[in-house]
Amino acid sequence: MTRRNCAAIVLTCAVAFATTVRAQQFTTTKFDIGREGGFDYLTADPSSGRVFVSRGTHIMVVDGATGKVLGDIPGLQRTHGALLVPSTGHGFTTNAGDSTSTMFDLTTLAVVKRIHTGAAGLDGFMYDDASNKVLTIDHSRPPEMGTVVVIDPASGDVVTKLATTGSAPEGGVGDGKGRVFINLEDKNAMDVIDTKIWKVVDTWSVAPCDGPTGIAMDRASSRIFVGCSKTSMVLDAKSGKVVAQIPNGGGVDGIAWDQSEKLLYIPSGAEGNVTVVHQDAPDKYSVVATVPTMRGARTITLDAKTHTAYVFTPEYGPAPTPPPNAPPPTGRGRGPRGPQLAAWLIAIKH
Repeated sequence: MTRRNCAAIVLTCAVAFATTVRAQQFTTTKFDIGREGGFDYLTADPSSGRVFVSRGTHIMVVDGATGKVLGDIPGLQRTHGALLVPSTGHGFTTNAGDSTSTMFDLTTLAVVKRIHTGAAGLDGFMYDDASNKVLTIDHSRPPEMGTVVVIDPASGDVVTKLATTGSAPEGGVGDGKGRVFINLEDKNAMDVIDTKIWKVVDTWSVAPCDGPTGIAMDRASSRIFVGCSKTSMVLDAKSGKVVAQIPNGGGVDGIAWDQSEKLLYIPSGAEGNVTVVHQDAPDKYSVVATVPTMRGARTITLDAKTHTAYVFTPEYGPAPTPPPNAPPPTGRGRGPRGPQLAAWLIAIKH
């Protein structure tokens, strides 16, 4: 594919809202970063301004300010994304295709180690600063339960593995005090893990959430944010009680929290926008903007240093005309689609 010149389209969203919060502006800039492959998670590195974008068989490393491709981590099998651990100088991918995590050097992007996790369905990931451990969060097929593989970020050694109470664990976050919270997409629930013993010690309902995916936390107020289609949830991290509900679009597969700005970003792949929410108080939230992006852009990351959120989606041309009497597509796939026209990294600047 011939890479287009970076296309910068600036949209301004100015929204007036409750008198307790001043009007805010958001601008979006689109970069066509090219190259082929599907996608899942993307991860911002505030220390360098880079954004790591998963593309199925490789991870692209992009300058978030210009959209310039800086590097690539190739040779991956159904990779879902990259976790960065600056304290050790290492990054870790989750590769569902061969049940490995690729440990790489954050500076050179060179592969340091291929970690065989012994778990199927590697998908999400998180770093728990209280235990100084990397966690892969892994789907399974019912009736099997999902797993969490715990890895030492310095050596890349697998420390332990535990089962979740659902088959589709998604995002995870830690409170910095010895507890980790992991969404269960198949149960509309959340597992609470004690990191001192690495066991599930409680499971909380997140109803009426439908399909919890992305997760973030405000440690200052002990509030957990759960990304859900149509209506996201805010939970009290001490009791598990749902204390607030936030309206947003459908097709949510991530969430991002800007601690210093007290802003929550919820991407909708179905509507092609990002709902931006201000935390007025621990149990009170105001939607301050709905920022247009593109249909399909369902995951998100945030550079807290520049207060820039990023979403990503490829753009495809029309699907080829099927031959006469061809059977309709079956299963969960989208059916045939046309060639990739562009691969859009969209920066939302506050």
